[in-house]
Formats: sequence, structure tokens, C-alpha cells
Amino acid sequence: MPKPQMELQAIISNSPLLSTVLERWDEIGLPDGRLVAGAIAQTVWNHAFDFAHNHGIDDIDLVYFDDNDLSESAEAEHSARIRSLFSDLPVWIDVKNQARVHLWYRKKFGYSIAPYTSTDDAITTFPTTAAAIGIRPVDNRLDLYAPYGLSDLLAPLIRANKKQIGREIYEKKVARWRKLWPDLQIIPWDE
Repeated sequence: MPKPQMELQAIISNSPLLSTVLERWDEIGLPDGRLVAGAIAQTVWNHAFDFAHNHGIDDIDLVYFDDNDLSESAEAEHSARIRSLFSDLPVWIDVKNQARVHLWYRKKFGYSIAPYTSTDDAITTFPTTAAAIGIRPVDNRLDLYAPYGLSDLLAPLIRANKKQIGREIYEKKVARWRKLWPDLQIIPWDE
């Protein structure tokens, strides 16, 4: 296993929040499921800046891909079941079917997107390179998908992933993160 991946795995295994989710992964039971994005990045930042393990972490994002059922009700049922499973955790568990994102994206963000083809396809569009990451346990190791690598995440450095988002979304995220992790290296949108 490459050194950056070993470092990430060690940080995650020391996080009570993330390790709890990963330990119960089989109970989650989502097709093409991954733990993704902010909670992973923020766990790494908390480690880097010696903050409490849950500092700034509002939620844990779990995504999956089920193009056989694009109903809002199926997603809501998975969400309720999984929130119940993790009712002992002090954070919101956000569960989203990436196969249905294109159905609501325009209403929320003002423009349409093409349907994703998988969970990993969706991860390639996450707003920053550091948070474009997904993990799941497979055979006592982390199955990692990080389309832009781990160097920004581990630096820690924030860089916009302009594949799908605009400046406003990036700057809103960066403003929150700057308050909570003031020592983050943040690359401005225009660079």
C-alpha cells in the first residue's frame, strides 16, 4: 500500500466517528456505497492541526448508486434506516443516491447536470480536490477512490474542482472552513 494511503488509513482508524461507520459497514447495505467527502477531509484536517477528532464535523455523507430505484421514497427509507443504525453518533448522517442527483440538481443549484453513471463518477465532481474522496472497507483494508490523489488532502490544501461547481459554491465552503481550520492552505478560485 502506498505511503499516503497508509497515512490516511491510520488517521481514519483513529477517528471514533469514521471508524464506527466503517466497523458497521455491512449493516449499511447500500449498493456501490461509499463514505465520502467532508467528514474524511475534516478528519484529516483535525489530525493535521491537532484539533479534537470531531471538530467542525456536522455530518457524515454516505452515498450509493441505485439506478433501478430513483424514487425519493427509497432514498428516504435508506436514510431513516441508516440514521437509526447510527443514532449513537453525535452527527447527522446524510444518505444520497447518486443515481438520482440529476433529478433535483437544477432546482437546488440553478443548472442541469447529466446523470451520473456510478458513485465514483459522482465523486469526480465534488467541489474540492481534497474532498473528492470515497472509502469503504473491503477485506480489512480501505477501498479508496480519490480521482485527484491524496496530496491536497494530506497537505492540507484546498483547491477548487471546477468540473461541475461555480465560484459561489466553492467560496461558501471555503469561508466556513477558513473559520474552523484557519491554517488551511486555500487556493483562490481564480488560481
